[in-house]
Amino acid sequence: MLRLSTLALLACSVPALAQEINVYSHRQPELIQPLVDAFTAETGIAVNVAFVDKGMAERLQAEGDRSPADLVLTVDIARLLQIVEADVLQPVQSDVLEANIPAELRDPNDLWFGLTSRARIVYASKDRVAPGEVTTYEDLASDKWKGRLCTRSGLHDYNVALLGAMVVHHDEAYATTWAEGLKANLARKPDGGDRDQVKAIAAGECDIALGNTYYMGQMLADPEQVPAAESVNIVFPTFEAGGTHLNISGVAMTKSAPNRENALKFMEWLSGDTAQKIYAETNYEFPVKAGVERSELVKSWGEFTPDTTPLAAIAATRGAAVKIMETVNFDG
Repeated sequence: MLRLSTLALLACSVPALAQEINVYSHRQPELIQPLVDAFTAETGIAVNVAFVDKGMAERLQAEGDRSPADLVLTVDIARLLQIVEADVLQPVQSDVLEANIPAELRDPNDLWFGLTSRARIVYASKDRVAPGEVTTYEDLASDKWKGRLCTRSGLHDYNVALLGAMVVHHDEAYATTWAEGLKANLARKPDGGDRDQVKAIAAGECDIALGNTYYMGQMLADPEQVPAAESVNIVFPTFEAGGTHLNISGVAMTKSAPNRENALKFMEWLSGDTAQKIYAETNYEFPVKAGVERSELVKSWGEFTPDTTPLAAIAATRGAAVKIMETVNFDG
């Protein structure tokens, strides 16, 4: 059973509870409840989850050695990088994690590990975009898409990571020109979230939009959003010299970790077959462990070639990517 806790221990030191783990999560608790339930049923180890939407790195820094948090769960490589830079994590050496998680989806210094992946794809109107018309990310800046593109803020973590990947694949000058071309093709100012872009396509405001794959699963699970979701196809662009851009949800162990042994058990369990299947079935994401099948819905979106650029390399370009978005005034 998932036990939500305010973790009111923050101001004082307390003895570690041998059969507990405390988790700070950027993910909504309901998204990880099936995982927590299954882990506790299998091991008897209770997992207390505190939802920390903003300021996780600052909170961990303020708590220091007194922090009750053993693990952090995040939803984007940028947030993982912020926590790494806050110097509140400890490296974890684990043969299990190394075997289950591809090298490009974990930190080279063993500070964080990807648990699921999602693709940054294109939603394309079934009526107004021909099959094969969407090709590469680079092509999204071409004139043929002028007035046809929608997206959320260019400064959102998802778009910053995509631009960072463009920097890695090319260079900052190319990425700047690409961002300028993308902005020139906008049908409207960036606004809303990824699901709002699908609704804009359904309303005829644009023909294509950038978005994450799992939002389509969420829309199809909501009867009110099904008509909009069914008006688009999912298309997997690639980089000219690579594959489809991926981002991750991930896990890391804090320096303070009062329940380190059990926290490591949870980390390893999250990378294993049972947890990876739960992730795939409930969150519309891609398992990171080879051999674990995607859900039937996700498989219906088609096959694609994932980009193998290490996410650590993409994260390292975040500052440059943000500067580019601000320089071109993407949201203006």
